[in-house]
Amino acid sequence: MGTDFIQADIIGKSEKIKEICRLIGIIAKTKSTVLIQGESGTGKEVVANAIYRHSLRNTRPFIKVNCAALSESLLESELFGHLKGSYTGALSDRKGRFELATKGTILLDEIGNMPMHGQAKLLRVLQEEEVVPVGSSRNIKVDVRVIATTNVILKEASEKGAFREDLFYRLSVITIFLPPLRERREDVPSLIENFIRMNRGDIQTKVQGVSPEAMELLVKYKWPGNVRELQNAIENAMIVETKDTIRPETLPPHISENKTAEVKNLMGNIQVDKNMPAQDLNLRNQLLLYEKILILNALDKANWVKSRTAKLLGIDRRNLGYFMKKHNILMPADKVQMQEV
Repeated sequence: MGTDFIQADIIGKSEKIKEICRLIGIIAKTKSTVLIQGESGTGKEVVANAIYRHSLRNTRPFIKVNCAALSESLLESELFGHLKGSYTGALSDRKGRFELATKGTILLDEIGNMPMHGQAKLLRVLQEEEVVPVGSSRNIKVDVRVIATTNVILKEASEKGAFREDLFYRLSVITIFLPPLRERREDVPSLIENFIRMNRGDIQTKVQGVSPEAMELLVKYKWPGNVRELQNAIENAMIVETKDTIRPETLPPHISENKTAEVKNLMGNIQVDKNMPAQDLNLRNQLLLYEKILILNALDKANWVKSRTAKLLGIDRRNLGYFMKKHNILMPADKVQMQEV
């Protein structure tokens, strides 16, 4: 199965995403247990859905369980079921999620938060492929493909005694690590395009795209909340934007303000000193200072591409090097590769 088919489910063109899609294409047709690890908001459930959709079990149930949302007392009943009268409030027999998912797939979301007692019960199910409902002594055979997700590094958690080591090895037959968005910035434009398309039907908006200045901010931002944070930022901008293009001023403040800090750093915090003594108010020196500020602003606006910078300044590209040398302006290392010939 080619990666292009998988990428109908997963948005991105980076090499890391292509490799994940390739891996999904291989493992989807197996019954092997899969552990998906990654920071919150990286899209672990999206990958789990893709594995299920392209598996041989995609016509069978896909049952999702949020392990973090279940108390220790309810976990066993939810996963394995119970008999009537087995505990207070058990008014009738109830099948557990594993039994409901038989011949299909079960997603154990945020399994790193599962209580130790529940981990021991789950380990037995994975080993024996059978469950025992609460209040019963009868074993029920189950044929279920297990996918688990977590934002906890389970190997480290098991070494600290916070997660069963034997369960970790049982779950990690195949492991997929999802990279944070800051490590695949080249996917940001594709994700934004997808979110605009998704939201356009639900939000009354003129927005059709993103301005180059806003896109630069969005690509540079570190996204601690990953893809989920980006999705929320685009939805927010589409709601407040009155034009057909998202502009920097309509992005959430913590993203747009990031630009101000960057410009200040690039300019070396150059400021006019209002308390400057009269004898220092030399016109030539002040003009040179203002010239440097204009050049730095133009370089920043043009993303340090020299031909664009020269056009903004209204000078010949060959003269820009002279002005940069004159003011001792050095090209940042991460911009060198972006220069036009």
